[in-house]
Amino acid sequence: MSQHSGKAGGLVDPHGFDIFEFARSGRQAAGAVRVSQLPRMLNEVPADAPDRDTLFTWQAEGSTQPELQDDGTEAPQPYLRLALHGAAWLECQRCLTPYEQAFDIEAAYRIVETEAQAQEFPLDEEELDVIVGSRQFDLVGLIEEELLLSLPLVPKHDVCPLVHESLVTGAAGEHAVDLSESDEDEDEDEDEDEDDGEAPQSGGGHEDAGKPNPFAALEVLKRGEDDGKKH
Repeated sequence: MSQHSGKAGGLVDPHGFDIFEFARSGRQAAGAVRVSQLPRMLNEVPADAPDRDTLFTWQAEGSTQPELQDDGTEAPQPYLRLALHGAAWLECQRCLTPYEQAFDIEAAYRIVETEAQAQEFPLDEEELDVIVGSRQFDLVGLIEEELLLSLPLVPKHDVCPLVHESLVTGAAGEHAVDLSESDEDEDEDEDEDEDDGEAPQSGGGHEDAGKPNPFAALEVLKRGEDDGKKH
């Protein structure tokens, strides 16, 4: 993770800096972080990915806005804006192969001092999250949290290059079945059933292929009776 000197001067250590001072001073910082520095995010990257240690760039900006306090006075309320850009390899749930997922995240946060204050903040703000700040704030942890929240519900290619055989056939390896052959067999069975349907059937079931057709034998007997009458 790189460090960057902001608008108010001085280096920012993204693993631990005074976020309240950062906001009050209206400072800006930028840097980069690799997936290998984000253990929970790294768990989402498949082992056979072409690159498991991709890079994300980030930009952070602090600011304050005057807000009315409980005692009727105004006081500056600290805010943080964060932008993240990059990509990570995930496993497509449709074809079970790695694909590259892009991330372009922009988020804004209201910074409070305690968990109790965070709980009191109204939940109707759609574009604003609340974070508990500190004098040793871990921006790397916030970056990882945002990436995890931005993971697609079902990771997949826009268009898969191929479909894994286990998803096509419901089996894998030597036990896999070619669906095209199965479809042809079904078509042949349907044709045979249609031919059998021209002759009367008894009991509503299908006769086994190896058993003699009783109606064929009846036809032979009938022909024999007709020949006897002629003579």
